[in-house]
Amino acid sequence: MSRIGRLPITVPQGVQVDIQGAHVQVKGPKGSLENTFSPEITIGMENGQIIVTRPNDEARIRALHGTTRAVLNNMVSGVSTGFKRVLEIDGVGYRPDMDGNKLVLYVGYSHPVVIEPPEGITFEVDAKARQITILGYNKEAIGQLAANIRKVRPPEPYKGKGIHYLGERIRRKAGKAGKAK
Repeated sequence: MSRIGRLPITVPQGVQVDIQGAHVQVKGPKGSLENTFSPEITIGMENGQIIVTRPNDEARIRALHGTTRAVLNNMVSGVSTGFKRVLEIDGVGYRPDMDGNKLVLYVGYSHPVVIEPPEGITFEVDAKARQITILGYNKEAIGQLAANIRKVRPPEPYKGKGIHYLGERIRRKAGKAGKAK
């Protein structure tokens, strides 16, 4: 049995889980999420815990088992505590800014890049540290938005200028070699 798939998901206080076959809806203090999973995987509630089981040990079903449990766990922890992702900006003159709830990036283009947050996601900007914090309850949406922001100006390998995740190691290259005489 899958090591991740067989672990029960503890439902914290204040979170409601509604399971209707393969469709699961989770409501909590941060928001509400719903997802439809494969009907081959059985999802059930026992003693305040969500238990995910599989019918057989076929490779495809085993993969679905662990994935289903991980996505469900992210839904439950997202609506109860939320998620965050931090991005850093490096480069002379590069900086983040806020315009209402919109994120404005000044990253070396002739124009500022404006990013509007989707529903359920907020931005926090620390202009002094040049950091952008993305907060929300949907882990998948936060990760996708962080990747899209990073794509605006990915870090370049020579000076390391650009937008990167906090703690991300940028692979650096040596510059041009001098001409030998």
